[in-house]
Amino acid sequence: MFRLSLVGLTALILAGCPLQKEYKVTVENLTDAQPMSPVTLITHKKQFTLFETGQPVSVALEKLAEGGDNSGVLAYEDNRKVGETFSGEGALPPGASEEFTVYVSRKSTQYLSVASMFVNTNDAIVAETGINLRKIKPGQSMSFNIPVWDAGTEANDEAASAIPGPAGGGEGFNAERDDVDRIRIHPGVLSADDGLSDSALSYRHRFLNPGAKVTITRVW
Repeated sequence: MFRLSLVGLTALILAGCPLQKEYKVTVENLTDAQPMSPVTLITHKKQFTLFETGQPVSVALEKLAEGGDNSGVLAYEDNRKVGETFSGEGALPPGASEEFTVYVSRKSTQYLSVASMFVNTNDAIVAETGINLRKIKPGQSMSFNIPVWDAGTEANDEAASAIPGPAGGGEGFNAERDDVDRIRIHPGVLSADDGLSDSALSYRHRFLNPGAKVTITRVW
């Protein structure tokens, strides 16, 4: 009788505990000469979106897109629609990859968004939002490429004064929005080698879509 009660109590306790799922998320930089700012990951509810194609981006995402500053996006952790936020340890060099361990304990926050800036640009980001983690079974992996977006907050003049990466060393975030003010697929950079004489970039800084590869493995 005592044994049955103990088993019943254990089952009751386990039923009240959230089932935590573990994922390994690897982000790989696919470019030749575009370092990525610290990679940012967000787990969230289906109702949350990091950006909407053709719409203005948030100030938090603008700061990431123009200067690689992800502090505003990490602060989304206080949003009721967000589970947790994660940041890479530093810039992700061309050709390199970084792995994150992501735990999801709430059924409602089983979606993932990824974002990072190409720092040798005005406001280019590699990003994806609303990745459904529920589709991945334990032991399974999912790989996909993510595109390069133009945040639309800063004109793509490629001037050294406006590029925060090593190719320019200029300013990052500027509150003035002097471009179309809507996010869309990035057309790529021109560079000084392709006739843009004031560009701080060379042919090596050019990129094609996609800009990064993401692999998600569910551990359990």
